[in-house]
Amino acid sequence: MSHTLGIRQAQKQKTRQALLDAALALLEEQSLSSLGLREVTRAVGVAPTAFYRHFRSTADLGVALVEEALGSLHPMIRTTVSTTGDPEERVARAIDLIARHVDGYPAHVRFIARERHGGVQPVREAIRDQLARFAQEVKTELAKDPVARGWSEDDLLMLAHLYVDQMLSTASLFLEALEGPEEERADRTLHVTQLATRQMRLIGLGRQHWLD
Repeated sequence: MSHTLGIRQAQKQKTRQALLDAALALLEEQSLSSLGLREVTRAVGVAPTAFYRHFRSTADLGVALVEEALGSLHPMIRTTVSTTGDPEERVARAIDLIARHVDGYPAHVRFIARERHGGVQPVREAIRDQLARFAQEVKTELAKDPVARGWSEDDLLMLAHLYVDQMLSTASLFLEALEGPEEERADRTLHVTQLATRQMRLIGLGRQHWLD
């Protein structure tokens, strides 16, 4: 009996993942607010009623996509602001991590960039909640740096949000470079890297002199 239940559970998880993957592919060309569950189930090859065994609505599916896209990024976010290494190394490491993530998961990055201010409220709230978690985690890392000595909790959180917003902006720019004409891709990527480096340096300079 337990073996049979295990097989059923594995099949259920497989179908759920197939629905998520199909939705993500369909969202390459449209927003979540215009996505119909019949489109998703047709792409997977299951009956529309099967959708409700996994998600209450397309908004619920969108929230699951947010978790899939952002939930695994918490270790990477902490690494980008780690206090190890000199400031230049930290900036280079952060930008390289963002670029590699965009290259590996462009559909997830596109989904978050589009839906962060999209028309589906539960998804906007899920993204906001994940970004708030990122900011808290970044704040914890920033507090370990001797430069943060004497900073208020509110100011540390403000700085953390600056870093998170900068990472999102840089990811969106790398995505645009990736989707541009192939012959321009290298130059556009280099431009994003240089711009992001200068922006991160500017935040770093402000961080060093904030208490002045």
